[in-house]
Amino acid sequence: MSLVEIKNLEHRYGNHTVLAGLNLTLEEGEIIGLLGPNGVGKTTLMKILCGLIQNYDGSVLVDGQPIGVHSKSVISYLPERTYFRKSENVKSAIGMFRDFYKDFDEKKAVEMAMDLKLDSKQKIGTMSKGMQEKLQLVFVMSRKAKLFVLDEPMGGVDPTTRDYILTTILNQYTENSSILLSTHLVHDVEQIFDRAVFLKQGRVLLNEQVDVLRAETGMSIDQYFREVYR
Repeated sequence: MSLVEIKNLEHRYGNHTVLAGLNLTLEEGEIIGLLGPNGVGKTTLMKILCGLIQNYDGSVLVDGQPIGVHSKSVISYLPERTYFRKSENVKSAIGMFRDFYKDFDEKKAVEMAMDLKLDSKQKIGTMSKGMQEKLQLVFVMSRKAKLFVLDEPMGGVDPTTRDYILTTILNQYTENSSILLSTHLVHDVEQIFDRAVFLKQGRVLLNEQVDVLRAETGMSIDQYFREVYR
């Protein structure tokens, strides 16, 4: 059984078609780059997987079941924008996640927060955008999920933190879980990808293992990206 099975997925915003009969299958134990320029449907696809968009046509199965209570329990989602209450501090937010998610590893979250030099007493509303993104990563990657869905996890962080994020991603996933990662920083991230999924005009343009793609094209994933979308 595949971890994700999507058939003929369609979604529209008003008269604008975002996903146009998209088909995609993802297996366990892979780090998958979800690639494409703005507007091809990456964030929409991720939100549908996470149950945040429900008005779509087609079939979406996660861990063998339709989107619902079970799929939400096995997916850990990092949205492009932070969602914390400004009055919370790091310590209280960790407590909230501990109570909300059965698979949340509080010890790991505390250790990651310390590694990233986040003050446990600082209110989130006083943090910079980069600090909030670090904190969001802490919570998402401290769960024992089957599918980690990461939407631009490194957009607003410095190179040192970017390296820490990549290491965290590599250490987190197992043969029983997968990571779906959307990014525009293809050059900086492609070394961790097992597979690349390219979207174009609301469909999957290519879904291929990165080693095969490099061998067949003689290009890096970043070079291929620039070639496809120039």
